[in-house]
Amino acid sequence: MQTLSLALRNLLRNKRRSLTTLLAMILGLVTVLLFGGYIRDLNYGLQTDFVQLTGHLQVQRKDYFRFGSGNPSAYGIEHYEKVIDAIKRDPALAPMLSVVTPVLEFGGIAGNFAAGVSRTVYVTGTVVEDQNRMRAWNDYAFPTLSRRLSLSGTASDSAVIGTGVARVLKLCEPLNVSDCATETAAREPAGAALADDIAELSQATATPMAQKPAGAKPRIEILATGARGAPNVAGVNVLSAEFQGLKEFDDVYVGVHLSLAQKLVFGSASPQVTAIAVQLKHTDQIDQAQQRIQQIIDSTFKNESLEIIDFETLNPYYGQALSMFAAIFGFISVLIGAIVLFTVSNTMSMAVVERTAEIGTLRAIGLRQSGIRTMFVFEGVGLGILGAVLGIITALAIAWSINFVGLTWLPPGRVERIPLAIRLAGEYQVMLVSAIGLVAVAALSAVFPASRAARMKIVDALRHA
Repeated sequence: MQTLSLALRNLLRNKRRSLTTLLAMILGLVTVLLFGGYIRDLNYGLQTDFVQLTGHLQVQRKDYFRFGSGNPSAYGIEHYEKVIDAIKRDPALAPMLSVVTPVLEFGGIAGNFAAGVSRTVYVTGTVVEDQNRMRAWNDYAFPTLSRRLSLSGTASDSAVIGTGVARVLKLCEPLNVSDCATETAAREPAGAALADDIAELSQATATPMAQKPAGAKPRIEILATGARGAPNVAGVNVLSAEFQGLKEFDDVYVGVHLSLAQKLVFGSASPQVTAIAVQLKHTDQIDQAQQRIQQIIDSTFKNESLEIIDFETLNPYYGQALSMFAAIFGFISVLIGAIVLFTVSNTMSMAVVERTAEIGTLRAIGLRQSGIRTMFVFEGVGLGILGAVLGIITALAIAWSINFVGLTWLPPGRVERIPLAIRLAGEYQVMLVSAIGLVAVAALSAVFPASRAARMKIVDALRHA
């Protein structure tokens, strides 16, 4: 205790130098904490986006995730209503569930045959009201309102397409899509005529342009390969064109009601789905819910060949983004730690030089080398603890100020601006680890100067003026 008391009093002997060192430590910790809070907010935001879109878990036919996107009818879940009912009725799962809903996704061709254009698309069929409930998931209390799907409350033959699809299908004017090629600038080569059988299917569902009332929604045809290999065509009214965040997805996206998607793929046969999305109330319930759903599958649906996939596997970009953020955060933390290390080490080295005679006196009256080392290390630890406390307080204050201002930005893959926030309050693990790291760096910085002071010869130190 006497050594600790002496070390703390020594910090006040040169207040200016101690204050400069302390400010460097505070600035370093504040930088690390603010960047860590910003990354944590981005992580939670990405997780929220993916959970709203795909749920926490999906029940699929085995190997559909790897091989089934090109042939959904071969990997459909036949008795999906029974699987959904078993999940909802399970007493262990019920308190954890937010939404359980079927999804059918498949590739096809969308055509505006009146204009003589078509393109390949990726069709997503959903239960619209369930998807609206999934979009309301906001476990991390982001200050944004969930946006309802445009398909809400519409007829079963309605659809929403990406803006890229609208441009290719020449629907820019009726759907108010900007940045489209004009008729004179397009100069597209004439395509091959439709096959007779497909043209007949198209004509059976198409509405002649001349018979459309004023203000009617544009109509396109969607061609898909049925469960038995025969083509199925359905005409849909396009409600709107909406940008999907990523150009690659925007150029192929078509959203429809689940009932229409099932008719396109399975026709008059028993309808199926490609996945059952399970959204939980909290992300930390994934492991428990996954184990319980697996038990239900093994006991009740063991002949269905089903598997469970979590949202991180479904969305590889999420894991890649987290790894990138972790690497950036680690790199910045190492740089800040190196700066703090050299700053504290320089302060301790100067203190050793100034107090050489004092060190000799302490050694002469019986203080051992370990006592000298402990005294200087305690000084570094004291600076580290004080810097950690003040750094955390400062970082919390700055984070609150940034959040209060209400800045916004448009991250990659988003269609609307979101608040620029620093999520630091309540993130005790980030603050504790950063504070311990700062104290450890401060203590390590004092080790070499302390060892050099302890190795001084008593006579040489006493003669130092």
